[in-house]
Amino acid sequence: MKDHSRRILVAGSLNMDLVACAPRIPVAGETITGHKFLSTPGGKGANQAYAAAKLGGSVIMLGRVGDDDFGRVMRANLAQVGCDVGGVAAIPDVPSGVALIFVADSGQNCIVIVPGANGRFTPEDIDRSQECFEGAALVLLQLENPLPTVLAAARAGRRAGATVVLDPAPAREIPEELLQLCDIITPNETEASLLAGLPPARLTPEQAAAIARRLQDRNARTVIVKLGEKGCLLVDTASQLLTAPKVPAVDTTAAGDVFNGALAVALSEGRELPAACRFANAAAALSVTRLGAQAAIPSRAEVDAFQAQIAPGPE
Repeated sequence: MKDHSRRILVAGSLNMDLVACAPRIPVAGETITGHKFLSTPGGKGANQAYAAAKLGGSVIMLGRVGDDDFGRVMRANLAQVGCDVGGVAAIPDVPSGVALIFVADSGQNCIVIVPGANGRFTPEDIDRSQECFEGAALVLLQLENPLPTVLAAARAGRRAGATVVLDPAPAREIPEELLQLCDIITPNETEASLLAGLPPARLTPEQAAAIARRLQDRNARTVIVKLGEKGCLLVDTASQLLTAPKVPAVDTTAAGDVFNGALAVALSEGRELPAACRFANAAAALSVTRLGAQAAIPSRAEVDAFQAQIAPGPE
């Protein structure tokens, strides 16, 4: 049974993912032949909500979709894993958001997002939903909605006494206030580099730690840098590398979202940050062995069994 006293609120985006699989990512001006296509619900906010609900969390989602087939499918998909979608409203005459995703056989991807109804999710919508924030243990945020809306949600989470977790993706400049309002930020390597004013790059743990300290100099609190197949670097008063299990990658789409949803579930259950990161690493690792975003998210039983297999014994 889900513990509603430890509710996770996700304020964010919902996109229908249109996925084309091909031997490699095409370069500019090139046409190549793919070998698979699928459409599946996604969006960073919805992915995190879906992951958290499927992994056992009590989750409510706030966001906007179009009054169209994509919107109806996305709401139903969240509801079928137990996510409360009462805060996901349909806007007439505006299409639902879509993401055009190209996946290479190596598992790497590139993505173009067309926000649609996500761009109509406003600070006023957040203010009208303040009662949803009351009693939330965690609030999960991302950057696929307008920045003023993300700021309003962070303020609402802070007023409610929730732990506010920001996934600063897609990468963009964010104001000092947003960093200060968040208890945890979870950039990947590219996002961490750009937030620190550096060119995007793959990072060593030492480089990630230096960047995290720079973000803390800007009043960020806890920083968790997601390092892909290397795991994550947890930086609060000290830094700790938490390695990821080795798995064959099929599709890395939404792995970072799975990490955040799983992190929220573990924290809502009272786990300490290192143990929560290990749980998140395991969930994200399982997700990259499958194709798609929400379709690839593992169940709680699968993650628990996987953790027992790779690290027997209690946390």
